[in-house]
Amino acid sequence: MRSRAIAGTLATLMVGACAAIPTFASTRAHGAGGHTVAIAHSRYTPGTVTVKRGDTVTWLWRDGRVNHNVVGGGFRSKVQARGSFTVRFTRRGSFAYRCTVHPKMSGRILVR
Repeated sequence: MRSRAIAGTLATLMVGACAAIPTFASTRAHGAGGHTVAIAHSRYTPGTVTVKRGDTVTWLWRDGRVNHNVVGGGFRSKVQARGSFTVRFTRRGSFAYRCTVHPKMSGRILVR
C-alpha cells in the first residue's frame, strides 16, 4: 500500500512538472535577429548562415564597382554594385541562393 502512495505522489509531481514546461518555454520567446552576409571578392561571406525562423539576413555589397545580385527560392535582389538587400525567413528549411551575374557564386541559408 505504501508503494502505491509513493507511486501516486510521483505521478502527480510528474504531471505538474510536465504542465509547467510549455509555460516556461513560452516565457522564453525568441526575438527576431539579424544576420549579415558580405558580398566581396566575388563571393558571399559567410557562405552558409544558420538562423532562427523569423530572423533577417542582409546582404551587403562590398565588391567595389562589380555588379552582383542575390537570387534564391522566393527572393531576388536587383543587380547592383553597392547597397544592401534584406530578407526575413519565416519558414524552416534550407534556402540556396546564387548570383546570376557570376554563376560560381552561391550560398545557403539554413532556417531552424
